[in-house]
Amino acid sequence: MAEIKTKATEVNVTEFIQKVDNEVKRNDSFQLVEFFKMITGCEAKMWGPTIIGFGNYHYKYDSGHEGDMPIAAFSPRKDAIVFYFAEFKNREQLLEKLGKHKSGKACVYVKKLEDINLSILEELTRASIHYISSKYPDK
Repeated sequence: MAEIKTKATEVNVTEFIQKVDNEVKRNDSFQLVEFFKMITGCEAKMWGPTIIGFGNYHYKYDSGHEGDMPIAAFSPRKDAIVFYFAEFKNREQLLEKLGKHKSGKACVYVKKLEDINLSILEELTRASIHYISSKYPDK
């Protein structure tokens, strides 16, 4: 079975963000660290080379594949800030209210925070955390 590449690291989150080329994305990232910290009650930690995660949970699929992931996370990529959300029940309805974004299966792409409704981002984050926490409760 392939080993998961997204693991918590000891890379300093502030130093990582300071290296983000785009000033708007860099400032948005610092704002998002405080935003996710407030929602999760967890400190920011780097996961893999580019994901800033908060908290963690352990998952185990029916296939036997298992691992640990952050319960909330984002990544300031070159083209967009990427948010990672679970596929919970009313996700699409909330995304319709979010503002300017693109989305994939688990990822939501935003150019800058100014383009979205932060209250809806908070609802998405809390709903995703709730879904993950109920699907993978701590034993």
